Amino acid sequence: MSATAGQAADGVRSLADRFGIELGMVVMEMGHDDDVDAELRDALIDRCGELVDEDTDEVVDAVLLWWRDGDGDLVDTLIGALGPLAPDGVVWLLTPKAGRDGHVEPSDITESAPTAGLQQTSTVNAGKDWSGARLVIPRGARSRR
Repeated sequence: MSATAGQAADGVRSLADRFGIELGMVVMEMGHDDDVDAELRDALIDRCGELVDEDTDEVVDAVLLWWRDGDGDLVDTLIGALGPLAPDGVVWLLTPKAGRDGHVEPSDITESAPTAGLQQTSTVNAGKDWSGARLVIPRGARSRR
């Protein structure tokens, strides 16, 4: 039995699979610091080739946003992430899990995302210390971008 691309032989989905990252996608990273999950970051780099920084001039397929309580205004940062994002792109908002330094209350995300023009579609376990919220531009708003 053979595994599909990005999956282990036992059928468990890889981190890159859970994030929907494919070969050739342009992925922008924001909020990188020493505390990010290196395993997740490496898995995404292995899949897409590299992560571009927020100064990129490229249209991006996904934004990997590491966010901690105290990092500033979440709405403003999410709006900034939308600038280079393709209309069908995704923002992965990565926040420390409960009990970790910098934990962000889920209610902060559910309040901030719509204000920034995004909707949350799902969450994933993004590693030992991080959770990921998948945020997208609502379908009706995509054509207005």
